Amino acid sequence: MGELADRFELPTHVLRHWESMGLLAPERDAAGRRRYREDDAYRVAAIVSSKAAGMSLDQIRSLLDSGADDRRQILTDHLADLSDRMAEMERSRHLTEHALECRAHDVANCPNFRSHVADLVAGTRRGLHPARHPAHDPGQPLRPRA
Repeated sequence: MGELADRFELPTHVLRHWESMGLLAPERDAAGRRRYREDDAYRVAAIVSSKAAGMSLDQIRSLLDSGADDRRQILTDHLADLSDRMAEMERSRHLTEHALECRAHDVANCPNFRSHVADLVAGTRRGLHPARHPAHDPGQPLRPRA
C-alpha cells in the first residue's frame, strides 16, 4: 500500500478511504494484506486525474463502474461544469490583467470595474458567473481606465 501511495504522493489513508467507497478493490494475500497490481495503479491514476478535473468521488465511482447507467449524463454534466469554471477563470484572468494596468490601485474604485458589477451591487443580478449572464463576454477584457 505504501509503495502505491508514494507513487501518487498520497497518504495511505486515502487509498483505504477509496477502497471503503468501492473505488478500489485490491487483492489480499493469505495474511489479509492488500496487494496492489498494475490495474489498481491505473485505477488510482484515473481517480487522481478525475479529482484534479473537479469530479467528486461519487462521480468517479460511476465513471469507473462499467455497468453504470448514468455515466454519460455524469460526463455531460461535468463538461458543462468545466465550461462554467473555465469561463470564470477567464473572467478572473481578465480582471487581473485589468487590475495590473488600472490607475486605480484599489480595483473596487475603478469606474470600469464598477460599471461591470453595477447590476450585482444594485441587486438586479446575483453572482459573478459569466455563463449565466450573457451580457458579459469573458473573451473581452475590461476596458482600461483612460
